Amino acid sequence: MNEKKYYVYILSSVSRTLYVGMTSNLERRMYEHKHKLIKGFTEKYNVNQLMYFEEFRLVFDAIEREKQIKSWRREKKLNLIETMNPLWRDLSDGWFEG
Repeated sequence: MNEKKYYVYILSSVSRTLYVGMTSNLERRMYEHKHKLIKGFTEKYNVNQLMYFEEFRLVFDAIEREKQIKSWRREKKLNLIETMNPLWRDLSDGWFEG
């Protein structure tokens, strides 16, 4: 049986505007963000670079983590990103080539 997975993620724009989200399909959601298929904040501010993500088996755990991170001050979010991605590389680079 294929277990469902859930992801909490942090996106950034070139100017480091941040967005925290949750999804059950990280690759699809990144495609949507990169192609501006999701109307609103990320489209308006061009927030489409994947800087950080965590994987969860239970949707409840992912929702709780998303709420926790969203409640943090900006500095704490930046520190979290830098623990996994100190060079601020787009972790979804190359996902949609070819």
